[in-house]
Amino acid sequence: MRSTSSRRRTPHTAVRKTAAVALIGVSALIAAAVQSGAATAAPERAPKPTGAESVKLTPAQRAELIRTADAGKAATADKLGLGAQEALVVRDVVKDADGTLHTRYERTYAGLPVLGGDLVVDTAKSGATKAVRKATGATIKVASLTPTVTAAKAEKQALTLAKADGAAGAATDRAPRKVIWAANGTPVLAYETVVGGLQEDGTPNELHVITDAATGKKLYEYQGIETGTGNTMYSGTVTLGTTQSGSTYNLTDAARGNHKTYNLNRGTSGTGTLFSGPDDVWGNGAASNAETAGADAHYGAALTWDYYKNVHGRSGIRGDGVGAYSRVHYGSNYVNAFWSDSCFCMTYGDGSGNTHPLTAIDVAGHEMTHGVTANTAGLNYSGESGGLNEATSDIFGTSVEFYANNSSDVGDYLIGEEIDINGDGTPLRYMDKPSKDGSSKDSWYSGIGSIDVHYSSGPANHFFYLLSEGSGTKTINGVTYNSPTADGLPVTGIGRDKAEKIWFRALTTKFTSTTNYAGARTGTLAAAGELYGTTSAEYTAVANAWAAIAVGSRPGGGGGGGTSFENTTDVSIPDNGAAVTSSITVSGRTGNAPSNLQVGVDIVHTYIGDLQVQLVAPDGSAYTLKAYGTGGSTDNLSTTYTVNASSEVANGVWQLRVQDNAAADTGYINSWKLTFP
Repeated sequence: MRSTSSRRRTPHTAVRKTAAVALIGVSALIAAAVQSGAATAAPERAPKPTGAESVKLTPAQRAELIRTADAGKAATADKLGLGAQEALVVRDVVKDADGTLHTRYERTYAGLPVLGGDLVVDTAKSGATKAVRKATGATIKVASLTPTVTAAKAEKQALTLAKADGAAGAATDRAPRKVIWAANGTPVLAYETVVGGLQEDGTPNELHVITDAATGKKLYEYQGIETGTGNTMYSGTVTLGTTQSGSTYNLTDAARGNHKTYNLNRGTSGTGTLFSGPDDVWGNGAASNAETAGADAHYGAALTWDYYKNVHGRSGIRGDGVGAYSRVHYGSNYVNAFWSDSCFCMTYGDGSGNTHPLTAIDVAGHEMTHGVTANTAGLNYSGESGGLNEATSDIFGTSVEFYANNSSDVGDYLIGEEIDINGDGTPLRYMDKPSKDGSSKDSWYSGIGSIDVHYSSGPANHFFYLLSEGSGTKTINGVTYNSPTADGLPVTGIGRDKAEKIWFRALTTKFTSTTNYAGARTGTLAAAGELYGTTSAEYTAVANAWAAIAVGSRPGGGGGGGTSFENTTDVSIPDNGAAVTSSITVSGRTGNAPSNLQVGVDIVHTYIGDLQVQLVAPDGSAYTLKAYGTGGSTDNLSTTYTVNASSEVANGVWQLRVQDNAAADTGYINSWKLTFP
């Protein structure tokens, strides 16, 4: 199937902007990130940075600042009074709105890395040094650069220590390297050996062992894959992936693409400050402790990473093993959360009164999933595809919550139930019956693409619930659900695990940026067919679940499905040109067509007001389904018309005839279907 890019003519309608960051909205959870344009998903707009706030740098701008810092690093070292054998290595530069530069350096001594020698220099716009923050205050100097202990001995020591700690498959990741150890005490020449494998509990191992190169004494060891303790607000006491640098711990998860969690401290721009501290305990479970939200966000990011990797085999949001990062404490009383593709990060506000940070498990999963969607199907964030984008994040946010198996925040089909945005303890959305929130829709209808994407996500959420659990009343993890169906017929679920697999496969291999509900049905059926076979119970369940939200028909004629004939061959529609047709041959019927012949139409087009759409019977009689100039200014036409065709013979060649009657917009017939009830 092809897709077309959307463009608008001003006489028809105002140009719609595409969201660059996706926001939750006070009454409608968490929007998607789309690749370009201006933010439109919530009324809040981050103010332009002023004073000491950091400005957003493009990669090119950041690279240029780094190049400038690198060119001047010798002069900086001299200004700082570093020794003749010391040199600086530029690692990062942050620029404030007032022109202040924060340049992060690592140090070398006689060409060797100085562990614990890093520093940050704050430089005013005038060039004056405002502040210097060093990891160590000791003078970097060693008596000799010639080791008396061999590298092999250091490696053996490291392996012995790792095995003593219960490591399985312990092996050095790289040969011991000579370093200057300056993280504590007097700097000395040393070896650093890194041991991989697995820790005793199955956690990846990254044991760093520092050995004195003169005496062979172990100076230090630390686990690069840290399992710190987080006292979260929503998930109880949990294990976090952290990193130790010298005597300081920070929220960097080396096992998950170096995902980091930062504290914006009520700011609204920049990266913020990496959570760090003297111990490996984070938060106290209360919102008043700044680390609590950081622990929740860090934990949610780890769960989401693990879910995608362990369930779907996807390493990181982009599949490239690179972690995103999280920012918490955005603004004050900010009742929102958002994913931004431009920073490849999640950002969380603290809610009304700064008492309910939006950092629950399903929120974290929802946010990171917007990144997955942006890097796979790229579902456009408007119309029906926008609803599917939102639903995808709800689906996998829920899946992550079930995957977590956390007793403090058990898996459920409620969206945002922990963060209490409504102030009355109710969730934002309900997957079993979306309309319970007062705005979302339970089933598809022809105008659903014109409503807010947070509410047009309802039918897809409903589909996923029905496919997973089935219709009717049931209680799951203490929550009672009662899911209805549009056609009044029951649906038997296939289990959440299979439903997740089907949706993920469709998202990554079937959906495109313009996929609508009809296309989602086609894509998930194809995915189910590939995973389980087209004659399987799973395939049938997918069809039944879609029919239960008024998308397509049930197999075998159930629920008014009847007998269907379909043409899925694309037919291009010339811009302001001659009419085109797509044909369906009906056979095996007796007598005339019914008075309620169902004509399902799926047309991809950038402005449907230009189109005239007709059904042409075998004898040439034409039935106008949509007249030119009607239908509004939306993209794409995906709906079902009822035609009284009782005067027409059923068998024969039927045609869908489509003509574009005005210039500047293009499209094609994606598919159409005749259903005889």
